Amino acid sequence: MDRLDEMAIFVAVLQYGSLAEAARKLHRSPPAITRAIASLEHRFGARLVERTTRSLAPTEAGARLAEKARLLLSHYQDAVEDTAETQLSGLLRLTAPVQFGRKHVAPLVMEFLEQNPDMQIEMMLSDRNLDLIDEGLDLAVRIGHQEDSGKVARKVADVTRVLVASPAYLAQHGLPQHPSDLATHQTIMGTLRTQIREWRFGPHEDDLRVRLSPRLLLNDVESQLLAVRSGRGIARLLSYQVSEDLQAGSMVRLLTDFEPLPLPVQLVAQQVQQMPRKVRTFWDFAFQRLSVLPQLHPLKGDAGHDPLL
Repeated sequence: MDRLDEMAIFVAVLQYGSLAEAARKLHRSPPAITRAIASLEHRFGARLVERTTRSLAPTEAGARLAEKARLLLSHYQDAVEDTAETQLSGLLRLTAPVQFGRKHVAPLVMEFLEQNPDMQIEMMLSDRNLDLIDEGLDLAVRIGHQEDSGKVARKVADVTRVLVASPAYLAQHGLPQHPSDLATHQTIMGTLRTQIREWRFGPHEDDLRVRLSPRLLLNDVESQLLAVRSGRGIARLLSYQVSEDLQAGSMVRLLTDFEPLPLPVQLVAQQVQQMPRKVRTFWDFAFQRLSVLPQLHPLKGDAGHDPLL
């Protein structure tokens, strides 16, 4: 095993938090990982990691070495890529929310693959925030604020949670003037794990809460859109999901003065400095394509109502 390989193993052990997990991710045997760390510690004459039955953390010397090792590996990767063929190749794994992924991420993935015929992409659509390390993912497209400070996020645009109904429904049931009016309307909601069914309004979302008894509970966005279009009630959806309906006049946006603050659409990755070239190229490509989508920007207006965002 060469010394650069030992450095890569050491960085992986710290990244994944255990020798066993690093062995699994690197497709090495656990004894090989243990030997690499022991060899490094012998060469540096100091303990580099503190091991317990449940956790693993770098010592002070290990933390200093890890910082230099990451920089060394990054420079090595850049050198290899600069002298290699310009054509991108290999597997890229990413995740995105289901509806957003189908509508907006899948098309740009197809375009990227057409431009890079030696690339492979695996896309996992899930409305759960899949862990990048646990799932072996290179990057994620996420809607909402990034809570993990250990990841790097690049904001693409904003979306807003909006209330919508069809003109036919409003003609029959009237236009709500205040969130409290929703208690007497037919509402459509997604299925929830909690029994508390409510919508929150205002910039801080705690300004006003309205408890609801929805007539219809549906676990996917497409079904909710169909229900709204058919006049079954009022739903709260994300602005990109209803932008085309608002423009076409098949839906009307309601109670715009009470909407919560927008949610960011973000690209999320482990770290930018050590991104492989294929990941960094897709990262930039996705940002360029998503940031200009009209569905992620304010509408000119919808039939006399406020703009979408």
